[in-house]
This record gives sequence, structure tokens and C-alpha cells, in this order.
Amino acid sequence: MTTDAMRFDDRVVVVTGAGRNLGRDYALALAARGAAVVVNDLGVGLSDTDGRAENPLTNPADDVVQEIRAAGGRAVANYDTVSTAEGGRSIVDCALDNFGRIDVVVNNAGQVRMDDFGNFPDESVDALIDTQLRGALNVSRPAWRHMATQRFGRFVNVSSGAAFGGVPQGAVYAMAKMGTIGLTFGMASEGRGVGISCNVVVPYAKTRPGTPFGPIPWSDELGAWLDPALVAPLVVFLAHETCELSGQVISVGAGWQAGVGLRMAAGYRNREATAEDIRDNTESMLHGGERDIDPFRSPAMRHLLDGFELSSE
Repeated sequence: MTTDAMRFDDRVVVVTGAGRNLGRDYALALAARGAAVVVNDLGVGLSDTDGRAENPLTNPADDVVQEIRAAGGRAVANYDTVSTAEGGRSIVDCALDNFGRIDVVVNNAGQVRMDDFGNFPDESVDALIDTQLRGALNVSRPAWRHMATQRFGRFVNVSSGAAFGGVPQGAVYAMAKMGTIGLTFGMASEGRGVGISCNVVVPYAKTRPGTPFGPIPWSDELGAWLDPALVAPLVVFLAHETCELSGQVISVGAGWQAGVGLRMAAGYRNREATAEDIRDNTESMLHGGERDIDPFRSPAMRHLLDGFELSSE
């Protein structure tokens, strides 16, 4: 175990959706290591299904800021929405106005809507896209401009295991969360030349006490096993200036961290292929000679242009 502590004493961090649950743990962990933190939270009620929930009496961002300051840290609350470009700029401006710079963005904020795919309400689609996907875009773009100028920045985007499917009534949510992974890949590729890295975490944690975890019923033991605080160390690592990872997807929860990858098979090649040929060679198309795909390389071009020659005329 290394004794070199990963400190953030000269860094300014924005954590969206930081008033409660996972975002709160990220903000507290980073502040404890010296970061100045913008604790962003819209202060709305929490709902896992239809968005109907009573708003808290006070914005929970204030409670997190108070906790950080009581421990000797630096923090300010911000109540802007991530769902608009104006809100994203205001969140970044809050960091600049209070602390003079911005070094890290943890794109955690987002709403949840679950419903039957065929009957999924349009307003629920908008709520998911505007927060889970556009939210990361709205905050990251203005932050990027400052990071590119200082030639340093870290983005930690937050996806979900739901992105990989298998969650009842979660198809639209999965779409938004998989989109976050695509956004991360693009940001990582573009950021490499200007000192900006971007990774995505896929957290597993119990943020709603009293509710089951898939087929596993709620218990105090389950809540302790899937404590949200166990996700924060990975976020701290990815946010630190010494972290050289970029374009990575990492699942995390219960003290477990694991990289998640995309792979491409060598494939089936036949320029004269008919639909029947493809049917008869499905195994070759889907399996064999797999190679990893990341933001910086893909075997697709090599396979596509294998045998291609320019005319000498």
C-alpha cells in the first residue's frame, strides 16, 4: 500500500448532483483531500420512477457545504440545473467566481424515469436525456474551454449498469447511460492533445434504504455491503492529476473495481457475400480474433481496407 497521499490542495472540483447519495460522497471525499468543491444540486425530490416526489425543505447542497466547512474544507453550494446550456455555464462560472479556476468535473447529476417502453411518456424521455446525457454535455463544454487553456483537466462521468440492459422498464434510461459512455470516449480522444482526460464509472450502490437490489430484498446488511461511500475512492483516483487513465469504463461497488471493455471480432470477409452466406458464417462474424476497442484505436479500419489498392492511373 502506497504512503503517497493523493491530494487536491490546489485543485477546484465541481460535483453535480452532490447534495445526496453518491454525489455527496464524492464531494466529501474530494474535499477531505484538500479540493475546493462546488457542491451542485437542484434540490428536487428523489424519484426512481415517475419524477413525482416532494422537494426537501432546504437544498441538501447546503448541508454538504456545511459539513465540508465544519471539517476545515472549502466549498460553495450551487443550485443551477444541468439540463440547460445556461445552467451548465452558471455552474462553471460558480467555480471560477469563487475559486478562480476549474480542474475536475464529476458529472453525477441526473433524473430517473422508468416505464414500459411502448408507453414511455415523452416528458420522461426529455427528463432523462436533458439530465443524464445533455447534463454532462452542458457542464463539460464550458469547463473544457478553461481546462484546455490551462492544459489540464479531469472529467469523471457517471453511467450505470442499466446501460448494459436487463433492467425492467429501463430501456430509455439505458439509452441515456450508454450515451454517456460514447460521450466519454469522444472526450477522451479529443482531450489527449490538451492535457484533459475523461473516464466513466459504473457505480453499484444502495442509495435508497428500504428498497431491494434486483432480486435481493432490502436488509441492513445489504445496505452496508453496497455502501455508496465504497464508490468514492475510484472517483478520487480518476480525478487526480497523477491518474494516467483516459477513455476507461470502470464498474465499481462493494469494494470491487473492474474495467469494462468493447471488443471487435476479426469478422467474416466476403465481398460477394449474400444474406445466406452471412447466415452460414455467423460464428465467424461474431467470434474469433477479438481485439479491444478504445477511444484511441480500433481494428475496424484495418479490416475494412484489407486488400484495398488505389489505382495507379
